[in-house]
Amino acid sequence: MTDRDGDLEGGLAEPEELQPEEGSLRLVGDGDTYDAAAWEAATAAVLRKARRLRDDAPDSDVWAALTRTTLDGIDVAPIGQQSDLDGLITTGRPVRAGAWDVRTSLVGDDAEAVNEAALVDLDNGATSLHLDLEPGADVAVALRGVLLDLAPVSLERPDAEQSEALARLLEDTPDQPHPGNNLSSDPATALMFGERVADDGSRVADAFVATVRRAQSLGVLGAVVDGTALHDMGASDAQEIGWTMAVGVHYLRVLTEAGFSVDEAATLVEFRYAASDEQFPTIAKLRAARRLWARVLEASGASDVPQRQHVVTSRAMMGKVDPWVNMLRGTIAAFAAGVGGADAVTVVPFDERLGMPDAFGRRIARNTSSLLIEESHVAAVTDPAGGSYAVEKLTDDLAAAGWAELGRIEADGGALSDAARAGVKQRVEEVAAARDAQVADRSRPLTGVSEFPNLDETLPERPPAPSRHARHYGWAYEAMRDEPAARPVFLATMGPIAAHTARATFATNLFAAGGVAVEVAGATDGVEAVTAVYRSERGGQPVVCLAGTDAAYAEWGADLVAALRAAGASYVVLAGKPGERTVTDVDDSCSVGVDALAFLARVREELSR
Repeated sequence: MTDRDGDLEGGLAEPEELQPEEGSLRLVGDGDTYDAAAWEAATAAVLRKARRLRDDAPDSDVWAALTRTTLDGIDVAPIGQQSDLDGLITTGRPVRAGAWDVRTSLVGDDAEAVNEAALVDLDNGATSLHLDLEPGADVAVALRGVLLDLAPVSLERPDAEQSEALARLLEDTPDQPHPGNNLSSDPATALMFGERVADDGSRVADAFVATVRRAQSLGVLGAVVDGTALHDMGASDAQEIGWTMAVGVHYLRVLTEAGFSVDEAATLVEFRYAASDEQFPTIAKLRAARRLWARVLEASGASDVPQRQHVVTSRAMMGKVDPWVNMLRGTIAAFAAGVGGADAVTVVPFDERLGMPDAFGRRIARNTSSLLIEESHVAAVTDPAGGSYAVEKLTDDLAAAGWAELGRIEADGGALSDAARAGVKQRVEEVAAARDAQVADRSRPLTGVSEFPNLDETLPERPPAPSRHARHYGWAYEAMRDEPAARPVFLATMGPIAAHTARATFATNLFAAGGVAVEVAGATDGVEAVTAVYRSERGGQPVVCLAGTDAAYAEWGADLVAALRAAGASYVVLAGKPGERTVTDVDDSCSVGVDALAFLARVREELSR
């Protein structure tokens, strides 16, 4: 077994040079090759035109201007370069060949309804099932008519009765059960999230070993290492990887102490990861997780046992408002999961945030994988991202960050120690808070939620579904949308439409993200015209937002503010930045980079007076 001071680099080969061999096919002619300086010059010209780079700044500043930093503190450059391969410390590629397993999610407490949905899924492209049943739901009824020798089943954090029920069904299968079936024991996740309190740790370990041993006798999988639960709390990619490595190490220790060989233990465990709509980080996360698990097994003296990955599209990224955008999020996430080498992919139905998904939502979910496999041929190439400078660099950086997180957990006593779990929760909370701040200032935009919201939408109606905890990225905006402001904001548009459209649109979308409607003055020019519309149509709105050009602000903005205040406005907002060249006598302002949630909270408070 690996000790608590494992070395990431130990025993790993240096990355192979990704150079074309002499005489290989060239895709460009000699006159079509460019160096980094040429790219910098062309990019700098675009950024200067967009005012994202100073005229006197050197071209090389484009790297800093376009490089983004992940929540793990990893810099992601705008493009990859061959030099990114220098100094990589990990290697390894996904091993899945061909199509991934299309595993549909079945959620609920009505076993009959789950069974009906399961049979429809299996008749229409699904190749396996993932049961997320409420305690007390009858597993045997839910799986009635399912051929477990052809369509394997996994369970979402099952209780002892559910695992036992699946085991009995597998024992009664006329033919050998499919080896992908999983009794899905995962006590570490249950303890981490307080679903069960164990008075005696040894009893938990004994029950875990008994379940895995029974699975081995049936020729199926017995355990799950679930990273999606930590992801749903708000964890970063490296934290999810590090936690799953720590839990995997713990399970290897428990099983080998019970008499399993390391190879036997490794073949009985499946890892579950979340795939988000951040395409390249998701691809890199899955590739990095495989590399780290290979390192754990190597340090443990095991053979080359590939990590089995079941990937579920992120529930945390799903929006409750404008749920149709979830189809796009799920498609990107499923694509990234397939490219990253996932063995099985579960696409969460786009309407799950609204309640129980209907037949249409379930069909779109399973067809997402089918279309990627059968029509887009994403699965035709093994590791299609392999060799990409940017992906290889990101994979390596994520692997190093995940290994560091594993080291912190091990230093605190391992995955099941109180200190380690408390440390993980604290670090995850810090990352979640950092993400919330980015969502608040919209540097991490959420389409349909914080950007391009639709206040007039009619949401599809769905029956209530069992509650499932996830820290949804747009939760703060959605809370405001759940309780729309009682009164609208009066949008004092200054000048012709061509002059005020940009800022009027910006302000309207910002207000709508917080459940605030607007009444627009229209194409009005001059203090008297705007004030007249306000007096006739305002309906008592205390909040007014000015939307116009800087030139209009400077010319007659101050007079307009004074006139609107005299007409009854108690809180004046400027769309833009206040100052000597625009307007100073305002109560608030909104522009790119503003803390939107704090701004909206202030406006809503004024509207409630």
